[in-house]
Amino acid sequence: MSSNALGTRKSRRSRQLPDLQLLEAFVAVCDAGSMVMAARQLGLSQSAVSQAVKTLESELGLQLLDREVRPAVTTHAGRLLSERASRLLGQARSMVDQVRATARHEHTQIHLGCVDSFAATVGPRLIRALSGSAQQILMWSGLTPTLTEQLRGRELDFAICTDSAIDDPRIVQRLLFSESWVAVFPKAHAVQTLVSARELSALPCGLPLIRYSQRSVIGQQIERFLRHIGVQAPHTYEFDATDPLLSLVASGLGWALSTPLCLWQSRQYLDEVVVIPIPATRLGQRHFFLLSREDEWAGLDEHIARVTRDVIRQDTSAAIRRSMPGLPPEALFCPIEETP
Repeated sequence: MSSNALGTRKSRRSRQLPDLQLLEAFVAVCDAGSMVMAARQLGLSQSAVSQAVKTLESELGLQLLDREVRPAVTTHAGRLLSERASRLLGQARSMVDQVRATARHEHTQIHLGCVDSFAATVGPRLIRALSGSAQQILMWSGLTPTLTEQLRGRELDFAICTDSAIDDPRIVQRLLFSESWVAVFPKAHAVQTLVSARELSALPCGLPLIRYSQRSVIGQQIERFLRHIGVQAPHTYEFDATDPLLSLVASGLGWALSTPLCLWQSRQYLDEVVVIPIPATRLGQRHFFLLSREDEWAGLDEHIARVTRDVIRQDTSAAIRRSMPGLPPEALFCPIEETP
């Protein structure tokens, strides 16, 4: 069979399947007994209902209403269609309700991607809090660029990242929480306080700056912050992760800029370093965002955002402040949520 013949056959077959909205209008007329009452029930004009019935008749090639009688009554074909269409519409509504319920509460599997510092600290408690939302939750960790690409490619359903510059109108971004940069020094070379962030450009300790690598978003963000406050330090050591970075600081080989969450991830080194808050300045924070595809999860994305903020406020923030008591309250905070 030629492709043209096949296309024609498909086209004819598709025309034999009536639109559900047309069937809904016709069944409403049959149940209500008049165009006027059906229009009221459907919230449409009488002319719109009349046109829907005429369109249905035209598509099926059948007369469904005998208009010679006042009020119009169904023909034999109309009665048959009304009975079957009522069952079909009931099944369609049930299908939609079931799909919506599944989307909200009965997710078979959720793929959640998180940056490493989040996955290692907030992640376990978030998974526990979400355990009733899905039969299986898979958490992947990695760098923000990798996670965003996995979200675009539908390998992930949600991604928690530290960069909101996502050029994709289908991706919704929700701010979860923010944290401020902190300076970390070996105990033997500790700086007591910083009056301003720019004091970092003239530290007396004489130690090199240990950096996060430029492959990571945190490394790029800290580099912008350093330029902003006028710190020019040679590139001596660079790491993708906090563990090796903080181990060098603890060994007295340098100082570093990091965040409360990263330090909490590598808290085995906290007894060997001194954490100094940096006074607030522009570019002095990093922000965590929940990324998801628009209108696909029936509110589950908002639920994840709420649960994450609750975990941060009630658990993570308190634990961090116990371990690093010198941090100000704004070092780790969640935005005020808008009430619907």
